[in-house]
Amino acid sequence: MSTLLSRRQLLAGAGAGVSFLSRGRAAEPVIEYRELGRTGLKVSSLGFGCMLASDPTVIERAADLGINYFDTARLYQGGNNERMVGAALKGRRDKVVLATKAAGGSKDKVLEQLDTSLRELGTDYVDIWFLHMRNTPEEVTPELLEAQEIAKKAGKIRFRGVSFHFNMDRMLDHLTKLGVIDVALVSYNFTVWPEVTQAIERARKAGLGIVAMKTMAGGLARIQKGDRLYGQNPAELTEKLKRPGAMLAALKWVLRNRFVDTAIVGITDLEQLEEDMRAMREPFTDADAKLLAAILPELRERYCSGCGHCGGVCPYGVRVADVQRCLVYAEGYRNYPLARTTYLELGPQEQARRCLDCAQCRVSCRRGLDLRPRLVYAHQLLA
Repeated sequence: MSTLLSRRQLLAGAGAGVSFLSRGRAAEPVIEYRELGRTGLKVSSLGFGCMLASDPTVIERAADLGINYFDTARLYQGGNNERMVGAALKGRRDKVVLATKAAGGSKDKVLEQLDTSLRELGTDYVDIWFLHMRNTPEEVTPELLEAQEIAKKAGKIRFRGVSFHFNMDRMLDHLTKLGVIDVALVSYNFTVWPEVTQAIERARKAGLGIVAMKTMAGGLARIQKGDRLYGQNPAELTEKLKRPGAMLAALKWVLRNRFVDTAIVGITDLEQLEEDMRAMREPFTDADAKLLAAILPELRERYCSGCGHCGGVCPYGVRVADVQRCLVYAEGYRNYPLARTTYLELGPQEQARRCLDCAQCRVSCRRGLDLRPRLVYAHQLLA
C-alpha cells in the first residue's frame, strides 16, 4: 500500500524508485535544456509560470538569460496576462516555447478562446495548447479532443496538452493511453504520494512531455509575518515554515527527477528569478533534503496534495479539493484577489457554504487533513 513520501526517503533521495539526475555544479552552463517528451522541443528545465507576473521586464530578463518556456492561460488576470506576455516576448517568438490554455466544456468555446489568445499574444500560433483544469478522464471529452485536432490542422497550435491539479497518477495513465496528447501539466512537489512519481516515469517513457507545476507545495514556505494563515498560532507556524532556502530546495527536488522536462514557477520579481535559476545549476544536497524534511510535517497538515480522493464524495456537491486550492492561493501565494476570484468561479453549490451548518463531514482526507474547519474557514475568508 502506498504511503506519503517519508522523511527517510526524502533524506535518502529515494522517490519511489525512479532515477534521478546527477546534477553538475557551477562549472556547467547556467541554463539546462531538456527534450519535451516526443515533441522534439528543447525547453529550459526552469520554465516561467506567468500567472502571477505583473512586471513584463521580469519576463524579458528571463528570456535574455535563456529561459525559453513560458506558460500563460486565457483566464489569468482576467485575460490581461496573455497581452502582457505577448508584449514582453515580442520579437522573440521563434526563440521561445509558448504555452497557453483554454477552459470550458464545448468545442466552440475553447476554439473561440484560442482565437482570443492568439490575438492577445500577438502570434498566429502557440507551441502547446492545453485543455485547462481537466481533472478527471471524463473531462477530457471527445469534443475537446476534436477541438485540439481542428486547431492543429489549422496551424494554430503545434502540440496538444492537458493540465490538471488533481488525480495526477490516474490522469497521466489516461493521457498516455489516449495517445494523442503530447504534453501533460501536472502538480508535482516533494509532498506528493509516491505513485505520482511512478506515473510520471511511466508517462515520460511513453513519450508524454512532463511539465511540473505547484513545485513549491503551495508556496507556504514563502509566507511572511502578518500573513493571514489558517491555524491557531499563525506566528508560530510562520516561524516553522519560513526557513531560508526552503523554496530553492523544493525546486531542486523536482528538477532532479530526469522524467520532468520542465518545471514552471510563478516568478514575480528579479530576485526570485535569480534564486530560482540556481536550481538548474546546483545539485540537490543532503542539506536540502533535511530542510524539506523539517517542514514536511507542517505542510502535510495544511497542504492538499491533489490526490483526488475526496472528489465527488460530499453529498451536497462541495468541490473539496478546489476549495483547498483556493486556500493555497490565499495562504501560500499571498494572492487574495486570485483566491477569491477562483473561489467565486465555483458554482454556489460547489462552494463550502453548506459546510457552515453541516453536523458531520462525510469526506475523509487521505493524508489526514481536518477538512471541515478548513472548508468553513475558506468560505468565511473568500465568499
